[in-house]
Amino acid sequence: MFLVVSPVHGGVVATRADERGEPIEAPRSLTDEGYADLAGREAAGVRWVWEDTAVSYPPLLRAGVRVERCQDLRLCRAILRHSTLSDGTAVAAAPRDALDEDSPLSGPDSQQTLFDVGSVAEHVDPVAELRAQLGAVAGSGQPGRLRLLLAAESAGALAAAEMRHAGLPWSAERHEALLADLLGPRVAPGVRPARLEELAGRIRSALDAPTLNPDSPQELLAALRSAGLMVESTRSAELRRLEHPAIEPLLEYKKRARILSANGWVWLDTWVTGGRFRADFLPGGVPSGRWAARGGGALQLPKQLRSAVVADPGWKLVVADAAQLEPRVLAAMAGDTAMAAAGRARDLYEGIVETGAVPDRNSAKYAMLGAIYGATAGQGGRLMPRLAKAFPLAIGLVESAARAGERGEAVTTRLGRSSPAAGPAWRAAQSRASVPDASPAEERRARSQARERGRFSRNFVVQGTAAEWALCWLAELRRRLLALGEGRNGRPELVYFLHDEVLVHSPGDLAADVEEAIRGAAAAAGRLLFGDFPIDFPLEVAIVDDYGQA
Repeated sequence: MFLVVSPVHGGVVATRADERGEPIEAPRSLTDEGYADLAGREAAGVRWVWEDTAVSYPPLLRAGVRVERCQDLRLCRAILRHSTLSDGTAVAAAPRDALDEDSPLSGPDSQQTLFDVGSVAEHVDPVAELRAQLGAVAGSGQPGRLRLLLAAESAGALAAAEMRHAGLPWSAERHEALLADLLGPRVAPGVRPARLEELAGRIRSALDAPTLNPDSPQELLAALRSAGLMVESTRSAELRRLEHPAIEPLLEYKKRARILSANGWVWLDTWVTGGRFRADFLPGGVPSGRWAARGGGALQLPKQLRSAVVADPGWKLVVADAAQLEPRVLAAMAGDTAMAAAGRARDLYEGIVETGAVPDRNSAKYAMLGAIYGATAGQGGRLMPRLAKAFPLAIGLVESAARAGERGEAVTTRLGRSSPAAGPAWRAAQSRASVPDASPAEERRARSQARERGRFSRNFVVQGTAAEWALCWLAELRRRLLALGEGRNGRPELVYFLHDEVLVHSPGDLAADVEEAIRGAAAAAGRLLFGDFPIDFPLEVAIVDDYGQA
């Protein structure tokens, strides 16, 4: 049973629909209060359908209502438009409309109600869209896989809204102390803090450049060259290869200045309110299905500041991350039992060493990353033939994806998310390079573009499937946390998600139960994607008082 809702000026229109998306009652107009009341009665009994979870779910959260299941039409449309499994369906061929645009909500204080966002004319007919999406799945090459992907993507949207509503517990006092230690006492915006000024003085002295502004790449590059250092840029990776008295303070300056610009006092004043950092997560924000974030840098919290994430009194943070997720996913996708056995109940890279394929753990890591990301040179590139001999199915899968990408074809993840097809400009460049009178420059450009697309494609299938595993993990964990109930101080809450890592804020007396739920959810996610294939997804779990301890 579906309950389809759509925002209108002054409230919501709600319509019940059957399993085919056909309406079984007349639409009902509800005020904002009536919407929350309906949700309180129906939250656990139906699958909610709405254009955008980021718009329709927050009012319910503010009313104290949690929804178990939904279908996010915006996110599902994006998947079905591009999936090779649903190619040729009405959804894939439909003209672009408002549902293809980004979600309208963003910013640290977004509190719009349903009828604040856009006009009625800008909304699609959600019942018609639901029918089209259900039809596209039913007519696809793998309806079971696509159905699971759409459910997981929509559950991720619910989790993202809930995490924003709960907020990541954040101690402004601890953050202030960490900034004081790294940068010096708080200063006004635009003023260089004391510790940075001290480092700037050392850099100027070492380069004999008394007026140098180290924040200016142009000035810094000129000063380095004047000191006899032949550099092409001021990137840290290039600077680390140099020997000069200015390099050590310069690298330290860049590291601390980055913290000031990304997570300094301005960030603290903007994004942390009431002891919470409310991140604006974007499920499916990148082509592979990984999440992105809008404002606040939620997916790039520096390690130096993680100890500012502090559990409330009587609560704990349960932090878990999946070890070597992408190589394990690759083994399962390819059905490579040899690689799966190498990682069973232990460190995968150590297991690869024990097969004799590579001499040590670092070599195993570089070789595997080379396979997934397309290294052709360096240690990873040199070791690839040995890895291919030991694990032909796994390496064959990514090599096949790379060749498809080089031909301009789309590649598809385990559950059905597909990479963007090659565009007209790419195909035109390949075509120009194939004619008899093509210039050497055109041929080189075409080969370079083909190799780049091949590297993207081989990574897409692995990273995208790993993102699907993580979504299933997140969805199952969310379900288990809801079933846990409340401890002495309240209910455990998901408060952070980063690709292969979750953070749950839990009452202390439920922390051990939360750890069990996290581990059980990981095992369930593996079974959902790969059935009974013998692959382990081990977790590192820590129960701590602050994130920096994990």
